[in-house]
Amino acid sequence: VRRLLAQNGYRVGNLDATVTAQAPKLRPYVAAMRANLARACGIPEDRVSVKATTEEGLGFTGAGEGISALAVCLIEPAGK
Repeated sequence: VRRLLAQNGYRVGNLDATVTAQAPKLRPYVAAMRANLARACGIPEDRVSVKATTEEGLGFTGAGEGISALAVCLIEPAGK
């Protein structure tokens, strides 16, 4: 995605991600996840937010049957 954006004159400006899981507890991994996403997007770590949450027992994630993730990023012109 980063290469495709660059080929068209754009880049990732920032990224906000939320991972929902009842288990395992993700707090110990958030810093590494943030660093990996920053490296993959070619942006500083201070432009990446990673949060972990639970569904308090609701839905498939709350029942421990899976993990979900949602990410939103700002795409901006590369010259900005």
